[in-house]
Amino acid sequence: MKNAISWFEIPTKDLDRAQKFYEAIFQIQMIPMDMPNIRMRMFPLEDMMGVGGALCDSGGFHKPSGTDGPLIYMNGNPDVQIILDRVVAAGGSVLVPKTEISPEHGFMGVFIDSEGNRIGLHAVPA
Repeated sequence: MKNAISWFEIPTKDLDRAQKFYEAIFQIQMIPMDMPNIRMRMFPLEDMMGVGGALCDSGGFHKPSGTDGPLIYMNGNPDVQIILDRVVAAGGSVLVPKTEISPEHGFMGVFIDSEGNRIGLHAVPA
């Protein structure tokens, strides 16, 4: 197994608002992927065989939560602080500030997104 995670889905209440939030904090352009019963905005991938994920509006199957369920950590390289500094202006809040895990394992932080989801960031030392 190359990666423990192959795909993740972040629940949204308002897909447009969530898309604007994530595009603002990561400085990216998300990719629309809409199907009959689910609307998604995919995070860009450099390698289609890499770990991917999307924001999801499934009409209630996915439920945002700031306290329950799994906690995913998104790529915060080169510095989680750069992303955390954009969170509040984009409509979220910082739950755990930039924190060193250890010199060899880098830094982490956690925020609440525009939809109320608890999301982690992780950056590995260069």
